[in-house]
Amino acid sequence: MSVSELEETVAPLGDFSGRGAWRGETLGAGEGILTLDRDCLVELENVVAEVRANPLPTLMMTPELFTLPVCRALMAKANAEIRDGLGFVIIDRLPMENYSRDEAVMLYWLLSSMIARPVAQSWDGKMIYDVRDKGKPPGNGVRPDVTNARQNFHTDNSYNLCAPHYLGLLCLQTAKSGGISRLISFRAAHNEMRRRHPDLLPRLYQPFYFDRQREHAPGDDMTTRHAMFENHDGELVARLSLRQVIYGYELAGETLDPEGKAALEALEAILEEPAMWKDFFFEPGQIQLLDNRRCGHCRTGFEDYPEPERRRHLVRLWFRDSGRVFYHG
Repeated sequence: MSVSELEETVAPLGDFSGRGAWRGETLGAGEGILTLDRDCLVELENVVAEVRANPLPTLMMTPELFTLPVCRALMAKANAEIRDGLGFVIIDRLPMENYSRDEAVMLYWLLSSMIARPVAQSWDGKMIYDVRDKGKPPGNGVRPDVTNARQNFHTDNSYNLCAPHYLGLLCLQTAKSGGISRLISFRAAHNEMRRRHPDLLPRLYQPFYFDRQREHAPGDDMTTRHAMFENHDGELVARLSLRQVIYGYELAGETLDPEGKAALEALEAILEEPAMWKDFFFEPGQIQLLDNRRCGHCRTGFEDYPEPERRRHLVRLWFRDSGRVFYHG
């Protein structure tokens, strides 16, 4: 069925206020940043020492295996900020010079697991995902995170049947230039759509085709359909990716309806305004955690170092509060 044959109109939510409806231009430089203090770092050093003496795969690690009262208190603050505050936190930072790559990822896994349960990031069950440029051009079956191309603001895995609720990124290496991380509040963007384009906002609550990026069983449908904005018991849930919508319509052999095109263009124009977003210069050892339904993220294009060991390298985790640990939830 063509997306132009739209379901009945869904009434958009009203205006949002409070910390979750932040705009980058009014957000303080230190807001959303939590520091791993000396007591936290001592606890993490003890974890590394114990695992060096008693090796265990990272996927088997749970916070309950260790005594971590100070880290638990810090991550409780992070949890509150992610769920009821800004929608994101930056944990500053793991001392990378003290750990191997695998040890740093293990500590990141343990801390992040205090937010929610990690889940698979690909149809074949990959749980820990390396974000690195593999020299591929963006397109169907090529996730933007394996390129060095500029990204649009998006929610991770918007094209999945059950997208992750939360997203984590650990920085191991930065690029030679570029690759700046950006965050945006979808509540603030929704407010702007409601103020500037009230006639187009309802279309964002109706379905669009999305390219599933070949993350599915052979022979399964290559597209899915869902709205950009959804009303979940009065809470705004965003599932947004401009590129996957463009590819989705191509795969479906459909033409995006004029109202849908105008609504997407209006939303993208709002998301691209510098006053709306917060730049974040990711540094090695820092951890970014965010609500994947309330905050959009992207990164600028970048140039890498020629040496493989110096190339930009992030490690990503996905989390959900409900559903199963499988990719499709």
